Amino acid sequence: MAVVSGEAVVVEGDGLVLREWRDEDLDAMRGIFDNGDVARFTPLPAPFGPEEARTHLANARQKRAAGTHLRLAVTTDGGTALGEVMINLEMATLGYAIGPEHRGQGLAVRATRLLTSYAHEELGIRELRLQIDEDNLASRAVAEAAGYRLVEDEAEWIESKGRRVLLTSWLHEDAGLVHGDAGLSYEDAGLSHDGAGLSHEESA
Repeated sequence: MAVVSGEAVVVEGDGLVLREWRDEDLDAMRGIFDNGDVARFTPLPAPFGPEEARTHLANARQKRAAGTHLRLAVTTDGGTALGEVMINLEMATLGYAIGPEHRGQGLAVRATRLLTSYAHEELGIRELRLQIDEDNLASRAVAEAAGYRLVEDEAEWIESKGRRVLLTSWLHEDAGLVHGDAGLSYEDAGLSHDGAGLSHEESA
């Protein structure tokens, strides 16, 4: 299992700054998660109000300290949070969500690529997966654009918020390790055309 330790994680590239959540982000967090798309395609609570935001922040910090999860706010300059991208270090799975007001800018694709590269190069994780609701065409498009490929025999049915969901599995392998190198090397498609990319990840 990869472990993130030490100073706060900041990942920069492709016009983005991924940083850890802050106390002052609670209002922005509500704007990102309190909408029908997130309610449908993720296990996050709905509605997502002030209490849910505080719980989400506390969980992010607790699991960061335990070295099991890393949840980062998606920003363009380290300031206002526009979305979230996360990695479950125990399962080597990623998740992401972009706020409704910030879709159509390629944020989900760029953030997913950036965190994927970080996980490969800095954490040494060879294989990463996205788990996506089969009905979420937006998120499937994000996965493809970010360089993930569908693994058909890994799809599984789950129960989520009272409905059966077929989760499809998308794989990204470290290019350096796949090709036998010694070292670790290496648009926001939407619910319409350019809306949100949402992957199915646990909320806690």
